[in-house]
Amino acid sequence: MRRLSILFALAVLAGCSQEASAPQAPASAAAIAATTTTPAPPPAPADAPVILAFGDSLYAGYQLPPTDSYPAKLEAALNAGGIKARVVNAGVSGDTTAAARQRLAFTLDNQPVKPTLALVGLGGNDMLRGLPPAETRANLDAILAEFRKRKIAVMLTGMLAAPNLGADYVKAFNPIWPSLAKKYDAPLVPFFLAPVLGQDKLLLGDHIHPNTQGVERIVAATEEQVAEALKAAER
Repeated sequence: MRRLSILFALAVLAGCSQEASAPQAPASAAAIAATTTTPAPPPAPADAPVILAFGDSLYAGYQLPPTDSYPAKLEAALNAGGIKARVVNAGVSGDTTAAARQRLAFTLDNQPVKPTLALVGLGGNDMLRGLPPAETRANLDAILAEFRKRKIAVMLTGMLAAPNLGADYVKAFNPIWPSLAKKYDAPLVPFFLAPVLGQDKLLLGDHIHPNTQGVERIVAATEEQVAEALKAAER
């Protein structure tokens, strides 16, 4: 059953860039409650190091208030735990690795403060569009090389290929993140959506994007690793 949940969830991700314009069914009371805006947390300390969350809709906070996105919730959790950090949301729904690669320099050039750490979460849209894994790898490699060139530490949040794409595709796609994490000596979250898959109460009506509670579950699963990566980057 979990395998089917993963397959279904990955299949829906392909619509990230189109869903915003598609007709939406009325939300249930539970769904409305799950996506209610949470109060904005206190601002991060002025001297807090910057974490740049560079990714797709899973970082952008698809259909969520800005305060409920992964970057916002992560910032609140880190500061509440005594780790000073300001997390900048540079997620764009529907982004492929190629599109993200094209906007990376512009994004970095326009940061008021140089990031100490970058979280990179991309690749799901490549896979669901059937783009060659070699292209995904090359784009991610170039993105990570640019961060290294600018002396910005990185942490990767990974993606997995849907099994129905075939064994050859899965074999070429899934190792991209562990391989690049090793090449760039970067911490890795193997599969970003693992904490919420198959749990409807943690998902929006599309059964793929996390709702507010789902984002909180992902933050809880990744916060410690992000804190460790930030500490290492500050040394």
